[in-house]
Amino acid sequence: EVQLVESGGGLVQPGGSLTLSCTAAGFTFSTAIMSWVRQAPGKEIEWVSSINGGGNAPNYADSVKGRFTISRDNAKNTLYLKLNSLKADDSAMYYCTRGGRAPTSLSTERRWWSAWGQGNQVNVSS
Repeated sequence: EVQLVESGGGLVQPGGSLTLSCTAAGFTFSTAIMSWVRQAPGKEIEWVSSINGGGNAPNYADSVKGRFTISRDNAKNTLYLKLNSLKADDSAMYYCTRGGRAPTSLSTERRWWSAWGQGNQVNVSS
């Protein structure tokens, strides 16, 4: 059974930092392209970042580029997202997903990603 178990969300002040973690099981993590996506209340799914199995060539949405860092530890079957310089607009439920960046026509479709974590709430507020 494929499982993605997330941790690390919470409340942080604007300008603060947070690290999300996602531990995978039930598939060969080291060869899987993994992504983080987020969804704010009343808004569509937004792809945030992806990373390939080797951990190189990460890519980011323009809205988070330079502030967020995706990484992985294949020995621990764990995916990470470091969130820096957080803004109120970053408040959302963050999901760890299996799969890469979706094409534009599917970018808001949950079905593009073949597995989802349970989600971690990130709230940025003073």
